[in-house]
Amino acid sequence: MDTPARILIVDDYPDALDVWGLYLSAAGFDVLTAPDGRSAFTQAVKEKPDLIVMDLELPGKSGYEVARELKARDDTREIPLIAATGYSHAKQLDLARSSGFSSVIVKPCDPQALLTEIARWLPRPANHTTTKD
Repeated sequence: MDTPARILIVDDYPDALDVWGLYLSAAGFDVLTAPDGRSAFTQAVKEKPDLIVMDLELPGKSGYEVARELKARDDTREIPLIAATGYSHAKQLDLARSSGFSSVIVKPCDPQALLTEIARWLPRPANHTTTKD
């Protein structure tokens, strides 16, 4: 049996961590969470998740800073980063991409839309089934 992909969700809003964490766990992913930028960086370096979904405005260290630091390291450079932000202004979206984020989703984001975005970067979870062949 394949090991499920590991996703790190980073948000300072506990409800977002809970909702997205439960949804992604139910979808077959191994989910880690972090409430701030510093712990997100530490977990990413230690755990090497397959993908990170991260808010841009975080206490301690912003998502932009964490992204730049992760992309500067050989051991975390290839981890896809999805920015989750309440901002939809072009300037913030461009800054997210230039900081190293692979893509951006605008909050509030339906959990299914998040799953769709994750699917762009990761293979299907081991327990995900489909009726299409």
